[in-house]
Amino acid sequence: QVQVVESGGGLVQAGGSLRLSCAASGSFISINVMGWYRQAPGKQREFVASIARGGSTNFADSVKARFAISRDNAKNTVYLQMNSLKPEDTAVYYCNAGAFKLDYRYLEVWGQGTLVTVSS
Repeated sequence: QVQVVESGGGLVQAGGSLRLSCAASGSFISINVMGWYRQAPGKQREFVASIARGGSTNFADSVKARFAISRDNAKNTVYLQMNSLKPEDTAVYYCNAGAFKLDYRYLEVWGQGTLVTVSS
């Protein structure tokens, strides 16, 4: 079994910063891509950022200049540093990870989500 757990959400004023963390645990060979998605009230879940095991990154255009993503492969943990936050960044942020299980099958895992609220 593989699971990921997010932490670091909360309430912040517009212009502020937050850092989200997501740690993968369980039985697996390695974690491949790790990323973040978000879902605002009444909207569909959308991609925010991702990082491959080797360090290559992708960002949604809406966050590219403000957010940074990094990972610690030894800890199977991914971080999302969110700067210059805007009220429209308010959402539940979900961690996503791709894991190679012990049987070499690929499993995509989602976390329970952490709420980020940006006040104006």
